[in-house]
Amino acid sequence: MRLLLVFTFCLIGVISYGQKNQYVFVFLNHKPDAVKLSKEESDKIMKGHMDNINRLAKEGKLIAAGPFEGGGGIFVLDTKSVEDGTAWLSTDPGVQANRWNVEVLPFYVRHGSICLAKEPYEMVTYNFVRFKPTVTKSTAPDYPEIFAKHDDYLKEIKSTGSVLIDGTFGDHEGGIVVINGDLQREVIEHDPGVQEGLFTVDIKKLWIAKGAFCEK
Repeated sequence: MRLLLVFTFCLIGVISYGQKNQYVFVFLNHKPDAVKLSKEESDKIMKGHMDNINRLAKEGKLIAAGPFEGGGGIFVLDTKSVEDGTAWLSTDPGVQANRWNVEVLPFYVRHGSICLAKEPYEMVTYNFVRFKPTVTKSTAPDYPEIFAKHDDYLKEIKSTGSVLIDGTFGDHEGGIVVINGDLQREVIEHDPGVQEGLFTVDIKKLWIAKGAFCEK
């Protein structure tokens, strides 16, 4: 299955849009309680999933995609409208069959950009870090101050040149960074936003075509 996913995402290039910095971000989260299917049923859904991915890419709607090690993956869609993005996803047989826990979010790029991945595609792995907000009674009053410290800490990490892309999902919705090279979990956990309970973090390995984040 993993090889099939890698093959699927190898087929997809990423379209460059210059200074554009707003998209729709889709998480296809691993679904532990997904209904078990026969190999025949699973293969049929996956083929339809692949066909739909290629169709959306050819139509210029899907501009980036990659699987996570261990299951699930991401899409970046070329629209500012979550409603449009959701409608485009509704044609995916895997989504229709409820194979993932799907999240569709507005995505604002703050650092880095998305570029056309050129053939022949070389699949690479990067560290994908998601910051999930956990605003509580204790953190809510200090949210602006804690977020500012979190932002300053990310700037320090970005100054190393290892951050390929940094983006948010809007106010109070968290965000992501994609980091090249070795990453010690302690580096992320030392973030003031994590230390002070504003965010939880989810760190995964992302497979994607080299050049998707304009790296060489």
